[in-house]
Amino acid sequence: MKPNPRPQTGGEAPLVQLRGRGTAQNPRNRFVSAEFVADPEAYDPDEPGPRTQFLRDHTRNIISRNDSPDIPFDASVNPYRGCEHGCVYCFARPTHEYLGYSSGLDFETKILVKHDAAELLRKELLAARWVPRPIALSGVTDPYQPVERRLKITRGVLEVLAEFRNPVAVVTKNHLVTRDADLLAELASHNAAVVNLSVTTLDAELQRTMEPRAATPARRLDAIRTLSEVGIPVRVLIAPVIPGLTDHEMPAIAAAAAEAGAVAASYVPLRLPFALKELFEGWLQTHVPDRADKVLNRIRDMRGGKLYDAQFGTRMTGEGIFAVQMQALFNTACRKAGLTRDFPTLSTEAFRRPHDARGQISLFD
Repeated sequence: MKPNPRPQTGGEAPLVQLRGRGTAQNPRNRFVSAEFVADPEAYDPDEPGPRTQFLRDHTRNIISRNDSPDIPFDASVNPYRGCEHGCVYCFARPTHEYLGYSSGLDFETKILVKHDAAELLRKELLAARWVPRPIALSGVTDPYQPVERRLKITRGVLEVLAEFRNPVAVVTKNHLVTRDADLLAELASHNAAVVNLSVTTLDAELQRTMEPRAATPARRLDAIRTLSEVGIPVRVLIAPVIPGLTDHEMPAIAAAAAEAGAVAASYVPLRLPFALKELFEGWLQTHVPDRADKVLNRIRDMRGGKLYDAQFGTRMTGEGIFAVQMQALFNTACRKAGLTRDFPTLSTEAFRRPHDARGQISLFD
């Protein structure tokens, strides 16, 4: 069947997915009273799907802070807002609503780019008020989405971090991270780098429909191997774990990641905040209708009868019998694979401030 290029709005029934996109829907922005509804009479099945737009982000502060008790870092750098990977389950999709866009198709076709990220970061690390600490790269959207191959903004950020020897924890699901193995290995030699590589499933067909523009499972395992071979510690993120769909794969993923060289692992059950609930339900009905009810019921069982519960302490683990079973399966998988659950410790001991903008030697060297 030919993919249907017409974006959906929130009130329509699920359509065939757009080729190369995680969703064809554009649900209503919860902050905007007006809603765009496509004119069905104007629909042309031969019209190509929407192209990705890259928009300049004029942010003046590059380091984001958080005080969440559920997140193991308090500083992060996000070179991009929105993500062309198009993962249908991505918890970051609703963040696009703060920009006036939809968490659906807009999230993966309207990407804000922080062209000045490296320059801004260097300025912040030079400031006397900066207290060295690990920086997550990134905390929201993938720093190695496809356009990074051309723009090299993430690489510029890593060059600054390597210059200052400020520790970094990379989170990605793209093989492109191996391009920057030289910088990451340099930081790792000071115990100042770790890469968290997300592996959601080993089923290539399932991965293609859930994460249409992300690296294949085989390429992710190859990335783990490539990074590990040059001394960069890698933690496999089995995330998100989708109950009733991918949870049974945890032992196989852990074993494959360990064989490739990963030293640690973590997992997070699927999270569906705000409009993500209807996006994911539409994806289930389109791609795995025979398992849709089972998956949704399992999610409700783990979220107090709802599809999402934002409560601190349980939002990253879930609760109830299926949450307990998931944790037990993960613990067993890690034990058999020889993976630790501890987050690799990063050190700030090697941090230095090089020549500042005026060419003077910093007193902190």
